[in-house]
Amino acid sequence: MKKKTLLRGLKGFFIAISIWYLISLLVSYIFGDGTYSVSCTSELVAAMGNEINALMLETFLYGLIGASIAAGMTVWEIDGWNLAKQTGVYFLIISLVNFPIAYILHWMEHSLVGFLKYFGTFVFYFAIIWIMKYLWWKSYVKKMNAKLRKMCEDEKQSS
Repeated sequence: MKKKTLLRGLKGFFIAISIWYLISLLVSYIFGDGTYSVSCTSELVAAMGNEINALMLETFLYGLIGASIAAGMTVWEIDGWNLAKQTGVYFLIISLVNFPIAYILHWMEHSLVGFLKYFGTFVFYFAIIWIMKYLWWKSYVKKMNAKLRKMCEDEKQSS
């Protein structure tokens, strides 16, 4: 399980960077008037001294977010855990990585109010994605069970 988690994390690192880069290219193409629009906040650029330094840090940290999401997904495969425990541990993993990064990259105002707003938004999107995945899996299991019932009925009829 540890090797699988590490490999997923490594894949997630590079996938997240690729997605971020493609999104920044698309945004630049649509809104950049022929120029590449760096997505770094002005606060991050000021803190890092220039856009290149800010972009390098941002790229690495996006990779870390991707790695935590991908590696953390292995909790969904732990059969002995119930859904509440899996959800709680997964939320904790991605939160412990995401919140410090959001602070460093100035995605949130550096205040208690800024943190609470960011936290509320994070929880809202986490819940929406979790509910969508839950409903999809519920539908998938229902279809699988229907297929199994049909197979059992067909087998009984052929006997």
